[in-house]
Amino acid sequence: MILVTGGTGLVGAHLLYKLVSDKQNVRAIFRNEEKKTHTKNVFSCYSENSEALFNKIEWVNADILDIPALTDAFKDITQVYHCAALVSFDPKNYQLLRQTNIEGTANLVNFALSHSVEKFCYVSSVATLGSTLNQAPITEDTIWNPEDDNNVYAITKYGAEMEVWRGTQEGLDAVIVNPGVILGPGIWNKGTGHLFKKAQKGFKYYTAGTVALVDVGDVVAIMISLTNSPIKNERFILVSENIPYKIFLETLAQSVNAEAPKKLASKKLLNIAWRLDWLKRKLAGKERQLTKHLASSLDTITNYNSNKIKTALNYKFKAVNQSISETGKHYLNK
Repeated sequence: MILVTGGTGLVGAHLLYKLVSDKQNVRAIFRNEEKKTHTKNVFSCYSENSEALFNKIEWVNADILDIPALTDAFKDITQVYHCAALVSFDPKNYQLLRQTNIEGTANLVNFALSHSVEKFCYVSSVATLGSTLNQAPITEDTIWNPEDDNNVYAITKYGAEMEVWRGTQEGLDAVIVNPGVILGPGIWNKGTGHLFKKAQKGFKYYTAGTVALVDVGDVVAIMISLTNSPIKNERFILVSENIPYKIFLETLAQSVNAEAPKKLASKKLLNIAWRLDWLKRKLAGKERQLTKHLASSLDTITNYNSNKIKTALNYKFKAVNQSISETGKHYLNK
């Protein structure tokens, strides 16, 4: 039996679809009944028989911070795909991020050890990788610098990785994948799916930085291949292409028949924008949309290197423009 956490998120839902389509026995953790609709929506993007496939999942109502509930969830489990995470760049959510991303991962690692799970696959992020000078390629060996001005999400995902590596020292066979920004259809009210809705309304500005992109189908295929392979206790960057935000936003707009952004948002404008966003949260209590760290990343050129996974699995990634085009078509047909 395979256990999937985060089964109502983009990666988890696509992973569940692939696993049940391959006739695997799957158990998925959920916390909110309504969010299971996200998974159904993802299934419906790929199959006219989506309801029957969805019903093959054994759902367990549990929280990764709830030890008694996890006890039931881990019965007869042989593989774990840990996709659940809290994503926020707002410093005020730091303690909640620590609980979900670090403590929750520690709980799953402990259960995997106590139940002699054969393989543990953790979905991390390129956010946990270190930075380089002069735009040199970032690889799996690039060292994380705790003294850098790291954002709260990256700090807690790095802490979660440390729990997985701790598990490997105690006998757990594990792999970690570090995807870039993940593209895929089915969930349109948050994450990258929401970008297609924004693109249809029209982006006014683009930024000078680059974005590391990967198709969700590639992420899922690689996760399954690694989990079923002899490879263990290694990490892999999953990035199809590093492209300028200008090209990314233009391609997004084209995919939903909208106008591309025409104006460059300068560093000065971004600095003003994140300060205004902070003030809005301070005065009105609204969730942060643009933090200092996010504004900086939008203006930064990075180059993530995926040669390690390409070599290990002889893998070829889907082109980013194809991924955006296909996702845009799903959005227009939703």
